[in-house]
Amino acid sequence: MTQSLVNPADSPEVQNRKLLLIAGALMRRVEQSTDDSGAAYAQFQRAVLLEDQVRSRTSDLENALDLLNGSNALLAEATREAEAARQNLANAIETVQDGFALFDPADRMVMCNSRFCLQFGDVHPRLVPGLGFVEYVDLISHSSDLALKPGETPETWAQARIRRHSDRDVVLNVALTQDRWLQVSERRTRDDGTVILQTDLTDIIRIERQERGKLLDDQARIVRATLDHISQGVGLFDSESRLVGWNARLAELLSFPVARLRLGLPFDVLLGWIMGQLRFGGTMTLDHLVRWVVAAGARGPLSFEVTRDDGFTLAIFAQEMPDGGFVMSFSDITAERAALRAISEANETLEMRVKDRTVELAEALDRAEAARAARSRFVAAASHDLLQPLSAAKLFLASIADEDLTADAKGTLEKTQNALKSVEDILGALLDISRLEAGPEAIDVGAVRLDTILSQLRDEFGPMAGRKGLQLDILPCSAVVESDATYLRRILQNLIGNAVRYTTSGRVLVGARRLPGAVRVEILDTGPGIPEREQDSIFREFHRLDARASASEGMGLGLAIVERACILLGHPLRLHSVLGRGTRFTVTIPLSCRITEVPAARHLNRWEAHGPQDQIVLIAEHDAELRRAIVQLLEKWGFNVIDVTTADEALTLMAELGIVPDKFLVEHHLGEGDGVALVTALRSRFGEIAVRLISSDRAARIAEIDVMQKPLDSEALARFLFACRP
Repeated sequence: MTQSLVNPADSPEVQNRKLLLIAGALMRRVEQSTDDSGAAYAQFQRAVLLEDQVRSRTSDLENALDLLNGSNALLAEATREAEAARQNLANAIETVQDGFALFDPADRMVMCNSRFCLQFGDVHPRLVPGLGFVEYVDLISHSSDLALKPGETPETWAQARIRRHSDRDVVLNVALTQDRWLQVSERRTRDDGTVILQTDLTDIIRIERQERGKLLDDQARIVRATLDHISQGVGLFDSESRLVGWNARLAELLSFPVARLRLGLPFDVLLGWIMGQLRFGGTMTLDHLVRWVVAAGARGPLSFEVTRDDGFTLAIFAQEMPDGGFVMSFSDITAERAALRAISEANETLEMRVKDRTVELAEALDRAEAARAARSRFVAAASHDLLQPLSAAKLFLASIADEDLTADAKGTLEKTQNALKSVEDILGALLDISRLEAGPEAIDVGAVRLDTILSQLRDEFGPMAGRKGLQLDILPCSAVVESDATYLRRILQNLIGNAVRYTTSGRVLVGARRLPGAVRVEILDTGPGIPEREQDSIFREFHRLDARASASEGMGLGLAIVERACILLGHPLRLHSVLGRGTRFTVTIPLSCRITEVPAARHLNRWEAHGPQDQIVLIAEHDAELRRAIVQLLEKWGFNVIDVTTADEALTLMAELGIVPDKFLVEHHLGEGDGVALVTALRSRFGEIAVRLISSDRAARIAEIDVMQKPLDSEALARFLFACRP
């Protein structure tokens, strides 16, 4: 084993000196040696070689030393930078206004600022780097500055705190002694370390408490003012049945000394005073009241009366409050009870008079009921009698619609038909107005073509506008809307009529604007406008802006009917008016999803030319004029017509002829008979038949029988008769 002459641990300078000493010793030994065998020379050679190795090693050591010095310089620089960065971080967290601490992923404290745990005087000096999180929590839990809840121990507090530490984000409030509060926030870092911030909330919580106290004081003053201004005596009791609030009226009603009403007065004292002067009435007893006051759990409201010998009576009402206390109110009902006694005495004297009046009222009620029934019969009969000739006139006009007439005559005929249609609709509307209060049963909503209504209104109001020198423009609209045709026409008729009536010069414009799923009909005029103060009152019954207008121009019911009908149909009605410039009414109507194909009257000639052969129609109508008009029109269309006046005549004729007509038109009120009974008898004898019940009752809804309203419409009549050809 080779042993080195120098110690490698020595510095290069020391090793160099040792090697020089060794080389000198060897040289002296060589010079002194006289060995002829050449050993000295060999030693000299080894010394030379050794010197070369020493130089080489010395050079290597010098290089290594340079590298070591460079590395030490870099390390020293890095150390200075790290220390500077650490100092900067420490300075930065020291500027944070809140307490700050950083724990590493192993839950060891890395650093903290001077404000961390400053509120815990016995913990703050013990915070050092390397402190474990569990140790930190243990220190906090045993701190004399920590305010524990009743029944809470440092151990349970620490366990709950450690459990929260497992969450990634933690925010909790810690109660301290001397009414101080600390908010603690934890956030995880990217390397799974933990940053803790501590914020002192004491000032914030105290300010909030002061504001809450002020609010409660304000509410207390409001409650006090309220209690002092009511006529009842009120007492508020806490869960221990002690007086905590009252008003002056309480002492007045109970004749209780005001000086003895104090905060904390036991209810027993007040009850003893009450029992000394008053007595319970009805089924209430002292034991019942005491049991209610001391009862645990929910208590229902309690109401009873107490009286005095002189007739003084108090009504007492007790109600439990959410905090377990209760409130009692005392009301002086002496006058009411005296009035009831007087009424009771008066009732005894009035019983006989009531019996007599009851007999009289019963007779009056019978008379009123008879009058109401008579009025109903009169309205039904009047409407029937009015609609009968109108139906006949319309059918007679329809029967000559396709005669060889001049252009002027055809124009006149068309306008006459439109005029009759207007009369029909007005009459129907008058009959329907009384039914508006009946609600949804009064309307019959379906698909309605706007152009039909607007065309009729153009013909109706065109001459009236022309006579006044007004320009009336009713723009066409092919939209089909969902509404009641009668009431919709009545709405537009009233609005257009008012516009023409009150506009003295200029123009009246009626147009429809399409909206998503709806159509908005607008009626604009250049009239005098409606004052803003009148824009609500114009919808009242019998209210007219122009008080000088004659009764022939309306009774002020038009806009009232418009508003009620719009509400009933669900059509929003809007009014905008500028005084001196004009008025705009708008009615928004939903579009109909139904598709209606309505054959026009001008196509009747095609039906006539291609009319059914050998089809028989039975008409059961007791009114001779209407029956003759229907027969004339149907024969013109090519039908074979059998007309009868009564149900018995119809049944007898069917039996004699031995044939079944193809179609039946049956009057609802068939003279002294019943059209429904006739239809039932015909179906019983012949099975299912094509039949229409003709009725002037616009509210008629006959189960399993289709109704055709009067005045009869030739188009509706044609649709029925020409349908289902054999």
